[in-house]
Amino acid sequence: MPRDIPVGNGTMLVTFDGLYRIRDFYYPHIGQENHAGHRPFHFGVWVEDTLSWVHDTGWSRSLRYEPDTLVTNVQLTNETLALELICGDAVDFHVNVYLRQIKVRDLSGRDRVIKLYFHHDFNILGNDVGDTAYFDPATRSLIHYKASRYFLANCCGPDACGINSFATGLKNRPDLEGTFRDAEDGQLGRNPIAQGSVDSTIEIEVRLPSSDQKIVHYWIIAGQRYAEVLELDRFVLDRSPGKFIDRTRSYWRGWLNKEEWDLRELPEPVGRLFKTSLLVIRTQVDDHGPVLAANDTDYLHFSRDTYSYCWPRDGALVVHALDLAGFGELSQKFFRFCADVVRPEGYLMHKYNPDGTVASSWHPWVNDAGALPIQEDESALVLWALWHHYDQFRDVEFIRDLYRPLVIQIGNFLSDYRDPKTKLPLPSWDLWEERCGVHAFTCGAVYAGIKAAMDFAKLFGQQEKVDWYRGVLDELRAAMDEHLFDTKRNRFVRSLIPSKGNLEPDHTLDASIKGLWHFGAYPMDDPRVLATVTQLRQGLIVKTPVGGVARYEKDLYFQVSKDDERIPGNPWFICTLWDALHRIRLSESREQMASEVMPTLEWVARHALPSGILAEQLHPETGEPLSVSPLTWSHAVFVECVIAYLARLADLRRCPTCNLSTFLYSRHQRR
Repeated sequence: MPRDIPVGNGTMLVTFDGLYRIRDFYYPHIGQENHAGHRPFHFGVWVEDTLSWVHDTGWSRSLRYEPDTLVTNVQLTNETLALELICGDAVDFHVNVYLRQIKVRDLSGRDRVIKLYFHHDFNILGNDVGDTAYFDPATRSLIHYKASRYFLANCCGPDACGINSFATGLKNRPDLEGTFRDAEDGQLGRNPIAQGSVDSTIEIEVRLPSSDQKIVHYWIIAGQRYAEVLELDRFVLDRSPGKFIDRTRSYWRGWLNKEEWDLRELPEPVGRLFKTSLLVIRTQVDDHGPVLAANDTDYLHFSRDTYSYCWPRDGALVVHALDLAGFGELSQKFFRFCADVVRPEGYLMHKYNPDGTVASSWHPWVNDAGALPIQEDESALVLWALWHHYDQFRDVEFIRDLYRPLVIQIGNFLSDYRDPKTKLPLPSWDLWEERCGVHAFTCGAVYAGIKAAMDFAKLFGQQEKVDWYRGVLDELRAAMDEHLFDTKRNRFVRSLIPSKGNLEPDHTLDASIKGLWHFGAYPMDDPRVLATVTQLRQGLIVKTPVGGVARYEKDLYFQVSKDDERIPGNPWFICTLWDALHRIRLSESREQMASEVMPTLEWVARHALPSGILAEQLHPETGEPLSVSPLTWSHAVFVECVIAYLARLADLRRCPTCNLSTFLYSRHQRR
């Protein structure tokens, strides 16, 4: 199930599914140490001898964000109970406190007493062995802890703070499903402590006058010691929980709108998704630098692993979009992270945990091609993104500290890791992580990475390095011309696959071929590029009412149809937007942009969840999200595409005499 409304602050991330259940609770790294994830947390109402969890049938739910901020706007209505709940969720921008404000509104026209129940199914440190849950009389709160992880849950009603009642107990047993069952009669058992595989439920009572509303606040504090969560709880109570939500709302609006984007040229849904995408991206970036691909533990059911890792390639492409949007400070943290983890040989591994340790991998160290267990494009694109970062912000002192440990290390590796006969990169794993060979996308990325290293060498006056890198680029470009373009088919090949000492071309139509020109190895208007693009468009369009562009022909990943002619694969947001980026860069008029590009941006906005969340891919018949959601890369490419659209509009409005544009799309627009 997609994660409809993630909220976070760079060290804490809380995610919700479409039924408004907490599903993931990460701390102290985004994407690492998920203290929930196994079963959902429940939230329910007891009214007139009836308990109803808000994920039950009978509730209508609307899960969105407030405009321009990482505070949610969740509306829950139950006509049978004649009750409406309006909830706002936030993780405080500065301290590790998750807060929820609930407006409880009577729709019955009579005075009533209701009880709100908050259930916690913590699996601290990712497992349910040796947890403790207990009622803490000093704070009138409920605390879960294990080792150096503490979670304190508390609340404030309209008249007083502190929980009215509680239950702790064992879970995951045939006869003990969990303490949320204890709430079904409206009376919690008040067992003061439980250890092992445990959960808890707390209660707060609200006296609700006829047709009136009351406000309740609930929060969970995360810390590494009892004293830490105790101090934060006092802080929340002293300041009042509502003020924490208010300040977080203001913070994110200030963060988002520092560039003062002029989005009047965009349809409202597209402009709204652009802003939401920037905020969603921020929830997936750890404060120590790693960019997480996705945090959706439902994927565990598919592979017993997750997307909660930092792929250097995904990270590079995401921070490039953040740079374009003016958030260079986040990019700098990512580049420092890469400098810390790059191997002495000059390459980055498959993926990393948020704390910088090497993550799980399926790339073998022993294979027929003799390849390293890496995707070489990941190392290359970090340099490509770093050069674009420098080119935009010109922060020479920042680059100085990364020049030798990152730029030269990777630049030398990319230049040396080539076949002495073909001059192409040696085999590595492809963008989609499915096959080992020499791939068009990888070649395009390696070219861009070496060019970035050359440009940095020029910046620091190392002419010998400049000349060497330039020679490597000339060899690489000639090799790509010779080996990657099929003159009979009049298009670039996807890959060259090692076979019995030879490299056999793979002619599969694949959107990743666009890496040859997306990163600058070939001009966008090169006749070979245009011929390839035409064939990719014809072969990868999903011919259903959903539409969109597939990854490649006969894509089996989450395949839902074997009708390859009509559905070559599921539509991916990334692949669909890549085609739009090519159209943007070749557009010669505003009218062409409106007719050829804007429909794609509107398509993306139309297929986002109501909250603005973008999945990895869509069901080709229903348009439902498939695989993980949100996928950080999907949001990043959308941001990149919108900015490219606005920048191209500005170029098309330049005065031929003074070269100034009549359209300034942001306060810090760069020419």
